Amino acid sequence: MQYDELKAWTQAITQVLGQNPGPAQLLATSQWLQRLCQVDHFVLFIYQGNYRPLSLFDTFTAHKRQYFVDDYQTGPYLLDPLYLACSNQLHQGLHSLKELAPDHFYLSEYFLSYYHRLGLTEEIAFFVDLDDSSTGVLSLMRSSEHSDFNDQERQLLECAEQVVRLVVRSAWSQHRLSNPRPALEMDHAIRQAFERFGEGLLTLRECEIARLLLRGHSNDSIAQQLFISSGTVKIHRKNLYTKLEIGSQSELLGLFLDKLTAC
Repeated sequence: MQYDELKAWTQAITQVLGQNPGPAQLLATSQWLQRLCQVDHFVLFIYQGNYRPLSLFDTFTAHKRQYFVDDYQTGPYLLDPLYLACSNQLHQGLHSLKELAPDHFYLSEYFLSYYHRLGLTEEIAFFVDLDDSSTGVLSLMRSSEHSDFNDQERQLLECAEQVVRLVVRSAWSQHRLSNPRPALEMDHAIRQAFERFGEGLLTLRECEIARLLLRGHSNDSIAQQLFISSGTVKIHRKNLYTKLEIGSQSELLGLFLDKLTAC
């Protein structure tokens, strides 16, 4: 970024902070961040405990919003590395999906049949700690028409972090004033459907392996997580496929999504 560009970008901060907290300020922030690098989609999710992710802002078309926001909130978020990072209390800051994803996430059926439909090459996100044990995640998505975020772009985005934190926290505070949180029952049902997936047909170990497969872990990664050998994982995987009467990971994902639909 040249001096004149940096000066204009810095001056534009006043335009961002001059907007009312919420969608207007978030839109101004997305336009401000576009001065740093190419971003094709923005979305802000709030993750809090057992609640379903709440979307406060996005720049998707109506078609993609239905798919990546509305459908995502019905349960597939449980397979999202960003959601899992929040559940594991990842420290706030700028993190990329590639850093957080399991080793076979980009080969997983979830990515290939669900996430990949957005046509993305990379996603990088600002994780913002909120005052009620929630985490705001402002994702910046780049389509496959463009290359990954490079080191310089990431460094520039990190310079914007303090402003992004302020804007996200202001948006969340404004939302809480006018929108009390919904009941938890549906969220518990969704999480229970995931935790109990395969119950009654599979052993406890096979259930564990099925959940890890859905989240994009390879046999080797599962073996490390569960402290067993890769050969043992392969046997369990073959057995659980037989018991569920399926022959592929796509069918495993299909069964899981059917289970969610029944919630």
